[in-house]
Amino acid sequence: MRKQLLVVDDEEDILTALQSFYKQYDVDVTAVTNGNDCIKKIEQGFSGIVLIDIMMPKMDGWQTISEIVKRGLTDKVKIKIITGKGTRDHTKIARFAPYIDDYIGKPLSNKILLGIIE
Repeated sequence: MRKQLLVVDDEEDILTALQSFYKQYDVDVTAVTNGNDCIKKIEQGFSGIVLIDIMMPKMDGWQTISEIVKRGLTDKVKIKIITGKGTRDHTKIARFAPYIDDYIGKPLSNKILLGIIE
């Protein structure tokens, strides 16, 4: 069965680059630009890895994770955070630790990208 990856990032170039990269590894990539669309995709049946950017307008990554938890959708997904933000928010990481599989800083290398799907 092919791996499923839902990428949530407001930067179109990041989405395009990740779709292109994972295509060569036979990964089904769904790309959305905001937290609301992420939640909709999970509610519509997405099951797999969710790669969420923290810094997004309107609903940031933390708010998106909070909604996923509130709606009881965590059993369908494995959440990994990506961020360009240099300082980790230890309070939020601790709060969501049971639901976060990994916290990854940008830029993303090929080795890191492969680790995300393994």
